[in-house]
Amino acid sequence: MTDDHRYHVDGDLVPASEASVSVDDRGFRYGDAAFETLRAYGGEIFEWERHADRLEATCEALSLEHGLSADDLRSRIDETLAANDLADAYVRLSVTRGVQPGKLTPQPEVDPTVVVYVKPLPRGGLEGESVWEGRATVESVETRAVPDAAVPAGAKTHNYLNGILARTELSAAADEALLFDTDGAVAEGATSNLFFVRDGRLRTPSTDCDVLPGITRGIVLETAHAAGIEVETGRYDLEDVRTADEAFLTNRTWELRPIERIDDAAIGTGPVTERLSRAYDERVEDACYRD
Repeated sequence: MTDDHRYHVDGDLVPASEASVSVDDRGFRYGDAAFETLRAYGGEIFEWERHADRLEATCEALSLEHGLSADDLRSRIDETLAANDLADAYVRLSVTRGVQPGKLTPQPEVDPTVVVYVKPLPRGGLEGESVWEGRATVESVETRAVPDAAVPAGAKTHNYLNGILARTELSAAADEALLFDTDGAVAEGATSNLFFVRDGRLRTPSTDCDVLPGITRGIVLETAHAAGIEVETGRYDLEDVRTADEAFLTNRTWELRPIERIDDAAIGTGPVTERLSRAYDERVEDACYRD
């Protein structure tokens, strides 16, 4: 980042080179923190209410009572975008339990650390540019998705060791790791949700498979239902995905990214993926670029 780039740290806009948190912060010590990855399109935060709700749900799962309102958090994001003169951007909002004594058991009184990090991303919507280069190459890995009984699958926390371990298994040519649950069913990517198509029906692993219910995933499901596309959620094995007619990944940054291949099986895009991708772009356009 340039010297004049600004982050929002605990209520203040500071130069990126000076942005820091305490080594005693529980987000650093234990990954004891919640976060959201968001997209700003045309200066608007796409689906902000969903992100605010999910952040609060994560904090509830962590018993992290930060005392901050959604309006307060949104204002910090808007200030950060304005300070960096960004309309189309990647946004990461983090809320940690803050600085506490170096003990594993958290204290009930919380003075949270709040950080907003932004960086430019291309315009989205109907005139948008892709942030990814080429369709994704995906490899299945041995690392398993963390069971919901251990860490709630719907919680977005700073502890990303599971995804990191999955990514360390990848070859240099791969873009994403495909994880399975502990029963061997396909679950999700390290940072993405998985969809595939067979015989015109859209399929995606159920949240019973220790899957993070991504916001982009939810929008795709809504869009498919509205378009009259058959949708199925369930438990699938790797061969179900490898023999699909189409497959794609979703997350907030990639939006919908077609899968070129999984391991040695070529898949690619197709009419359902293209239709849903177009509908997603239209939704962004309507929400963020049209007055």
